Amino acid sequence: MFTHVMIGSNDLERAKIFYDATFAALGGSVGEVDARGRLIYTHEGGRFMVTKPIDGKPATFANGGTIGIAAQSQDHVLAWHAAGTANGGTAIESPPTERPNGSFVAYLRDPDGNKLSVRTLPVR
Repeated sequence: MFTHVMIGSNDLERAKIFYDATFAALGGSVGEVDARGRLIYTHEGGRFMVTKPIDGKPATFANGGTIGIAAQSQDHVLAWHAAGTANGGTAIESPPTERPNGSFVAYLRDPDGNKLSVRTLPVR
């Protein structure tokens, strides 16, 4: 359904440190900077992009919004969480944990306050 997710940042250098580390923990590659200065991450057919807002106003995070990212294993979720907290992210909600549906999930806020979740697919 989605072609990409784009979020805003007030400090692209700081965002690149955080997202390079967290996507590497999931087995992805470091971000590339396009001609417009946006960070672009590709992984398993999806694109995640970070940019300064084009209207020139400060970037803000979505109140009530969460961006969910799939992980292949519990180890990837734990590595993502560790990489994120070591590179400017803030742990939120609960420590990485298994949910009643069998998925293993972790939550962070990135350095700009965007709420992220990484989880394994639920056991069916």
